[in-house]
Amino acid sequence: MSRFATSAPRTLGLLLVDGFALLSYAAVVEPFRAANNLAGAELYSWTHVCVGGEAARASNGAAILADAKVGEALDCDLLFVFAGGDPTTFDDPATFAWLRQMAGRGVGLAGVSGGPYLLARAGLLEGRRATIHWEHAAAFREDFPGLALEDGLYVIDGRRMTCAGGTAGLDLAIELIERDQGHALAGRVGEWFIRTESRRAERSQRLSLRDRYGVRHDGTLRALAAMEAAVEDPHSRDELAARAGVSVRQLERLFRTHLKSTVAGIYLRIRLEQASQLLRTTGLSVTDVAIACGFSNGSHFARVFRRAFGHAPGAGRESPRDRSTGSP
Repeated sequence: MSRFATSAPRTLGLLLVDGFALLSYAAVVEPFRAANNLAGAELYSWTHVCVGGEAARASNGAAILADAKVGEALDCDLLFVFAGGDPTTFDDPATFAWLRQMAGRGVGLAGVSGGPYLLARAGLLEGRRATIHWEHAAAFREDFPGLALEDGLYVIDGRRMTCAGGTAGLDLAIELIERDQGHALAGRVGEWFIRTESRRAERSQRLSLRDRYGVRHDGTLRALAAMEAAVEDPHSRDELAARAGVSVRQLERLFRTHLKSTVAGIYLRIRLEQASQLLRTTGLSVTDVAIACGFSNGSHFARVFRRAFGHAPGAGRESPRDRSTGSP
């Protein structure tokens, strides 16, 4: 008989909001299935929940049948909230009230991919550390400036957990299995999914600046980091040079050598890429996007954007339904 079989299984709730990414869902639930298989015992059981209807539809069109609906009684230890696309467009008071009710009963809550946005909108991340998929980070900071947002793979802060989604769900699930069942089983689950190296929670979601820009010079990298961290209120060239530890003239020379552009040109590119991402993944107005990316007014932003991308900021904008096929 398995040594794991003596304890009652941990019960999980899986709230699937239409537009959720199938990869994010699978990366979380499959390690728990594997733990049951490898242990030869039912260590975990789960219930699928949807907001309405009988099934939830993933961003790729696949549908998963639900066992329960939001608002119904649900007995679980931990409730995962999966949301993708543009979570800023999800505004269902009944769902938020139900999440608060679950939290009041002592149920742990874990937001995945865009799920942390829903937890924040329900008022359930106040005073907590959190993370979210990097594609949603700018909108999250705009809407919840008082929350401590990190850029790691996942964050566990007491009974609140947040995860960037994608393959990061695998890391979170294995961490939870290790806490519940021990290192040995967690290691076997990792091997089951060809995960030969563990990734720490605080590991960055994105490639390093060094890899993204193909730059090795430390001063240039410090200037680039400062640029990406200050999009709404851009630094002056003097401030960037000070961050890099060089003169303005030297900084310009470094950018021309390593990036084949000027400091202003690279900074504008970073801000426009941020703007394009916000237009693609959020419901923010063009004016709000312009302000969020450091442009003094909408007309100036529109001219610069058109020159860079060949069309007006709102021309290729996706509908809310299209945005439901977004982040993992």
